[in-house]
Amino acid sequence: MKDERITKLAGTLLSHSITLQKGERVLIKAHSVAKPLIKELIEQTYALGAYPYVTLLDDDISRYLAMGYKREQLQIQADWDMQKYKDVDAVIAIIGEENDAEMADVPTDKFKLRGEVFKPVQQFYINNRRWVLLNYPTRGLAQKAGMSTERFTDYLLQVCNVDYQKMAEAQAPLKKLMEQTDRVRIIAPNTDLSFSIKCIPAVPCAGEANVPDGEVFTAPVKDSVNGTITFNTPCPYRGVTFRDVSLTFKDGKLIEAKADQPEKINEIFDTDEGARYVGEFAIGLNPLIQEPMGDILFDEKIAGSIHFTPGEAYEEADNGNRSSIHWDMVLIQRKEYGGGELYFDDVLIRKDGKFVLPELEGLNPENLK
Repeated sequence: MKDERITKLAGTLLSHSITLQKGERVLIKAHSVAKPLIKELIEQTYALGAYPYVTLLDDDISRYLAMGYKREQLQIQADWDMQKYKDVDAVIAIIGEENDAEMADVPTDKFKLRGEVFKPVQQFYINNRRWVLLNYPTRGLAQKAGMSTERFTDYLLQVCNVDYQKMAEAQAPLKKLMEQTDRVRIIAPNTDLSFSIKCIPAVPCAGEANVPDGEVFTAPVKDSVNGTITFNTPCPYRGVTFRDVSLTFKDGKLIEAKADQPEKINEIFDTDEGARYVGEFAIGLNPLIQEPMGDILFDEKIAGSIHFTPGEAYEEADNGNRSSIHWDMVLIQRKEYGGGELYFDDVLIRKDGKFVLPELEGLNPENLK
């Protein structure tokens, strides 16, 4: 028997996220655990008069390949992938990880090499194709969330199927305000950070590129970041989860990084010059995502949060920073997480995770549910 929630999710992905049209071609990249959703996507794609193509992902095989990466090998694969993305109109990526740490023992230089070679491919499809990324419920994700598999499946399908049209309408005033703002200041326990977002676009996200979704992002002026930010959620990257992460910036550059694994985190920030500058600042808005689970696709959307991102800037909100990393780190400012304030040009915008300006109150969780 079909799960109507998966049917609804497939419809959202095709009609809202990538707006697939008759005659278009969509690439579905997915772990095999997501077969129920893959099948529904194929069926609905055909019903739209469009053409589905499927690539199955396997983390175990990917790890074996990664251990021996050579530049020549990766370049051939990158060329194949580039042609694949050129041949389609849209991409749906469905991640169904059973073990988030599967790639943890792959040497850093292999990650760096792959990042360098595949960067043009990634940038091509991100900036030239309609795309959406989502997670599929697995036992591994349920364990990270501290839930039974059944409860987590219910949770994931609930947060993925929020009213994105209502969310998009509520985001419009925040986008307008951000694009009128010069100085931003973030205050929280062990955090006092300031920067400029002047003349950089603000991009509302309501189910178009990520599911679940709920954020408005921009980027700091590259050399404007000063102060310290301390993150109160786990910070996963490349199969390793860092805790107690605190970053200090001067004139845009990360000059000190503290964490429970200081050597390893600084190794990541030494990947390239752009890794020590910030490519994104965003405000999390999904009313149904309240607690961190160590998976960034969920955690960066937490209601009452912000995320700050060392590395590559997106072209839609570009501050010129280029890097092979893009590492979203999340700070929750709700009272139960220590509270905090968010200021735009010295005006209090949000306190303890709640918007205080009348035109932004529609983004508070009780008004978005």
